Amino acid sequence: MITLVLGGARSGKSKFAEDLARQCARPVTYVATLVVEGDADLAARVRAHRDRRPNDWTTVEGHEDLTTLLSATKGTVLIDSLGPWLAGQPEMTVNVATLCQAVKVRFDDTVIVSDEVGFGVHPETPIGRAFRDALGTLNQAVAEVADEVYLVVAGRALLLPTRRST
Repeated sequence: MITLVLGGARSGKSKFAEDLARQCARPVTYVATLVVEGDADLAARVRAHRDRRPNDWTTVEGHEDLTTLLSATKGTVLIDSLGPWLAGQPEMTVNVATLCQAVKVRFDDTVIVSDEVGFGVHPETPIGRAFRDALGTLNQAVAEVADEVYLVVAGRALLLPTRRST
């Protein structure tokens, strides 16, 4: 099962995704893509996420090559989240097709969290617009291969219809 969980900042998307992963087969590998350096607020948020996770989950932090990780990891994988991962790639460029193929061929469950950036204000800077566009394209591609796509707003999840069911 491939599940994509989308939502804005502080929407509850990570907690919702963690709850989904708890229902999946063990082992669970939690891929934390946000690398925090010198930001006390972000560090506190990361600690809260860490404290919520079960002790038997393996955590991989700041992984650059998601395609290899997905191919090499047995059991459920929860990726939290595509936004920081994409931002950390050179020129925010990734091979979307290769990532989607790695997700599709996995035998075990995959839960992917990503930021929905299309609801926000128009970014003022060229790099902000490039990020919004790149993440929007990546989200659409992952949604295309996902079995389920949820939009989380205010801690509430809405199951979105897939193209296959419309």
